[in-house]
Amino acid sequence: MDNKKSKSPWLWVPSLYFFEGLPYFIVNTISILIFKDLGMDNGKVALLTSLIGLPWMVKPLWSPFVDIFKSKRWWILITQVIMAVTVALLAATLPSGSPFTLTLIFFVLAGFASATHDISADGFYMIGLDKGGQSAFVGIRNTFYRVAMVFGQGVLVVIAGLLERKTGSVSAAWRLTLVISAAIMAALAWYHAFALPKVEREDKGGHKNASQIFREFGGAFGSFFTKPGVWLAIAFMLLYRLPEAFSVKMIYPFFSDAAEVGGLGFDKAAFGLVYGTAGVIALLAGGILGGLAISRYGLRKCLLPMALSLALPCAVYLYMALVQPSSLWTVGACVVFDQFGYGFGFTAYTVYMMRFADGPLKTSHYAICTGFMALSMLLPGAVAGFLQEGLGYRGFFWMVMACCLATIAITLAARKDIEPDYGKK
Repeated sequence: MDNKKSKSPWLWVPSLYFFEGLPYFIVNTISILIFKDLGMDNGKVALLTSLIGLPWMVKPLWSPFVDIFKSKRWWILITQVIMAVTVALLAATLPSGSPFTLTLIFFVLAGFASATHDISADGFYMIGLDKGGQSAFVGIRNTFYRVAMVFGQGVLVVIAGLLERKTGSVSAAWRLTLVISAAIMAALAWYHAFALPKVEREDKGGHKNASQIFREFGGAFGSFFTKPGVWLAIAFMLLYRLPEAFSVKMIYPFFSDAAEVGGLGFDKAAFGLVYGTAGVIALLAGGILGGLAISRYGLRKCLLPMALSLALPCAVYLYMALVQPSSLWTVGACVVFDQFGYGFGFTAYTVYMMRFADGPLKTSHYAICTGFMALSMLLPGAVAGFLQEGLGYRGFFWMVMACCLATIAITLAARKDIEPDYGKK
C-alpha cells in the first residue's frame, strides 16, 4: 500500500510505544506510591491498586469492539486524549488525605483507556507496516516501551521526591508530577494527530461484521480450553510468578515505612533512583540475556534455571527485612540483583506462553494467555497488603520465600511436555 510508505515509521513508532508504556506505569506503579504517601494502609493499597489493573486482564473481551467500530488510528487518538485529560483530572482532584474515591475512579478510567490504547496501537502497528517493516521496527518499539518504563517508574518518581523536598507537601508534589505527565501525553496526542499515517485495511474489502467477529472470538476462546495440556498451562501461568506477585505491591511500602515498623525508611526520590531506574535497567539486561540463553539452549533446558533465577532472588527482601540496612548502596545492590534475576527468569514465562498459544489461532490464544498472566498478579497482589499487616515485613517475606516452592514445583511439571529444541534458533 502506498500510504504505508507516505510517512517514515521513525516519525510515529517510537513515540507511539513510549505513549503506550507511560500510562501503564502511572496506573500500576505510581498509584501505589500516591496511595501510600497519602496515608492509606498497606492492605488497602495492595487491594485497590490490584483492582485498577483489572483492565489489562479483561482487555481481550472488548478487543472485538476496536475491530468493529472506527479505525485503529481513531481509537489511538481518542484514548490518548482521554488519558491526558484523566491524568490532568487526577492532578486536580488529588486529595491531601482520605477519601480517595475520585482518585480511584480516575485511575480506573485511565486504566481502561490505556488497555484500549494497547489493543489499537498493536493493531495499527501491523496495519501501518508491511511484514518487513514490522520485523525491522520490533526492536525499536520494545526499546521505547522500556524507555517509558524507566521514565514512569524512575524519572517521574524522582521528580515527585525532589518536588516534595522543595514544596514540603506530598500532595502538591504528586499534583505537579501528574500535571507534567498529562502535559507530555497531551503533546504526544497532538503530535500523533499529524504523524500517524492514515492507513485503513477496512477500505480494501476486508471488513467483518459484528456477528462474524464475535463468532470467531467465541470460537477462539472455546478452543483455547480444548488445547492439549491446557490446565497444566493455566496452572503454570498462575503460579510461576507467585513470589513476585505477592511482593511487588509491598516493595514501595517496605522501602518507605519507618524502621520502627520494619521498613527501610527511604524517601521516594531514592526509591525512583534505585528501583525505578537502576532496577529497571537490570531487569532489561536480564531479559536480553534470557532471550539469548533460550535461543541457544532451548526453553526446556532453560526453564528450571530461569524459574530459580526469578524466584530465589526474592531472598534479598527477606535479608533487608531482617537486617534493615541504612546504606542506599546496599539496598540498591539487592534490588539490582533481584530485578536482574526476575528479568532473566521472566523470559521463560513469555516464551512458554508463545509456545502454548502456537497454532491457527495463536493471536487470540496469546491474548487469553496474557489475561491469565494479569490474573496471576492481580489475585496475590489483592491480598498481599493484608498479609503483610498480619505478618509484619519479616513474616511476609518469609512467606514469599515459601511461595518459591510453588514456582519450582509447577516448573518441574511443565517442562516435561516441552520439546527439547523449542526456542532454539
